Amino acid sequence: MKIGFIGAGSMGSLLIGAFIRAGVMHPDNIVVSSRTPSKPSILAQQYPGLQIAANNKQAAIGTDYLFLCVKPLDFRGVLNEIAPALNQNQIVISVTSPVKISSLEEILPCKVVKIIPSVVNAVGSGASLFMWGTRLTNEDRTALWNMFSSISKPIEILEEEVRVASDISSCGPAFLANLLEQFIEAAVMSTGMEREIATELACEMMLGTARLMLEHPCTPSELQAKVSVPGGITAAALEVLRKSTRGAFLQVIYTTHEKFAEDLDRVDSSLFPRERT
Repeated sequence: MKIGFIGAGSMGSLLIGAFIRAGVMHPDNIVVSSRTPSKPSILAQQYPGLQIAANNKQAAIGTDYLFLCVKPLDFRGVLNEIAPALNQNQIVISVTSPVKISSLEEILPCKVVKIIPSVVNAVGSGASLFMWGTRLTNEDRTALWNMFSSISKPIEILEEEVRVASDISSCGPAFLANLLEQFIEAAVMSTGMEREIATELACEMMLGTARLMLEHPCTPSELQAKVSVPGGITAAALEVLRKSTRGAFLQVIYTTHEKFAEDLDRVDSSLFPRERT
């Protein structure tokens, strides 16, 4: 099996490392191209045997799976370069949400799937969002599902749900890290607790909360009820927190959807430029 990665930035590097650590990919079977030569060179040093392609077309030739880990507006140039090198049996995996599957299938002769990872896949946690192209066989789907099961929990979604699903799965770690940062800062400022201790407590709390909700299934509301009692300290603090944050995540989602709509238009225009009149 030969696997290509176009793009060796944060997500490309994260996926390569995660798959190698999980044992589903071996460096000898991986070829990487990047417009920044230093990035694949670093990966080759970390994972001896990993091959560096001279260009994107070289990375695409003969691969069973080809990961496109590039910015949305860079897709047109990359697709123009790799399309002649691809055949109908190869599978292109896009990890970029604003690029539509239908657009990729119109430009490329191969099979296409869109899979949105999360930064927490680096430690074998979190979800990966699956959206299938029309040319994939059942065997293709099973192989891809098993591949990502090694580093995540694959979840199939509709492509029109990708933005809100990404808000939770992919952007969510940053949103929760922001809240956690504020929690830690408040503990340090109000009591003088050492930041390292507050950070360790907060991280263990967040990890334990997620495990509790998944392994002993309960809803967020049910968990709040378990921890707080009427008239108690937690209940009083929860009321303050609810008032302070009410509507915040609704505004977050409005913001991400507005930006996503702009990105969709820009990406569509870059992939299919309108003829000038």
